[in-house]
Amino acid sequence: MRGVSLPFPPLHVEVTTPRLALRGATDDLLAELVPVVRAGVVGDDDSPFDDPMSLYEASPTREWRWLRAVWSARARAEPQWWRLSLVVDVEGRKVGMQDLIAEDFPTFGLVHTFSWLAPDARGRGLGREMRAAVLHLAFAGFGAHEASSEAFLDNTASNAVSRSLGYEPDGLNWATRRGRPAQLQRWRLDRQTWERTRRSDITLSGVEECLPLFGLGS
Repeated sequence: MRGVSLPFPPLHVEVTTPRLALRGATDDLLAELVPVVRAGVVGDDDSPFDDPMSLYEASPTREWRWLRAVWSARARAEPQWWRLSLVVDVEGRKVGMQDLIAEDFPTFGLVHTFSWLAPDARGRGLGREMRAAVLHLAFAGFGAHEASSEAFLDNTASNAVSRSLGYEPDGLNWATRRGRPAQLQRWRLDRQTWERTRRSDITLSGVEECLPLFGLGS
């Protein structure tokens, strides 16, 4: 039955900025995103993501694998590893996803981010705004010590977002995309640097309930 609120804390997290909201990826919100995924997030010649990536596949396999990946991450959530999937909501329209990922977060306090936007939502500064929102969740909400990101060298938009938010280059890496090798630029943002430009117009809700699930509260 649609509209039922399940008692699973990650589904109730919300981060709000003046331009958008990040909302825990409930099945209802995922259903609203399915048409975006079905229409295609990447073109035939676009390769912004490393393998394996469901968004490169043909429909309907694309939607099925994408949904399974979100559900699988939801089921794995525990202190040793979690992936918090958040749907990007711009004035009621669901236009993408912003994920926050951590491994043994109680020990290391490190997070990694991943995101995508519908093609017609790009070029409006939303990528930067959603990254700023999820960084606020990581540092202010969960007490992270450091955040990292990476993007292929020719992913100009993602690399520009990292640079504009104060990340420092952190070396190169290799990965495959559509089966072909390419270099990734790694980025690192520490808490002290984030604090210097911390925003006061981002609000959080549903964070405290997540702490025990992530091994951060009693």
